[in-house]
Amino acid sequence: MSSNENNQNTPGLIAGHAQYVKGAVEETIGNLTNAASWKTSGEHDKSAAVSAMREAGEKRENDNQSHGFGAAEEKAGKLVGCEGMLREGKESERKQESRVVWAGGRTI
Repeated sequence: MSSNENNQNTPGLIAGHAQYVKGAVEETIGNLTNAASWKTSGEHDKSAAVSAMREAGEKRENDNQSHGFGAAEEKAGKLVGCEGMLREGKESERKQESRVVWAGGRTI
């Protein structure tokens, strides 16, 4: 599988996170204004986003992709309150750190 094919999962994760944030905003507007349509739309977007992110994450794992956004993804997860982003960020940062190999006093 080419690296271009592997990178197709990243936009799925990013789009899923964007959709989740959009849904959270819609749901908040619905709660603040007592507008059931906004609340329902937000709940639907959040649910669809979680499914899309789960699918993209599983595909990334199945493709043995060990790259991610690391600390940036973790910080973004903290900012928007997304536990999945926090977990993915920590995991990809851990994988990046484990790839550093010492050979004759040099990192390669």
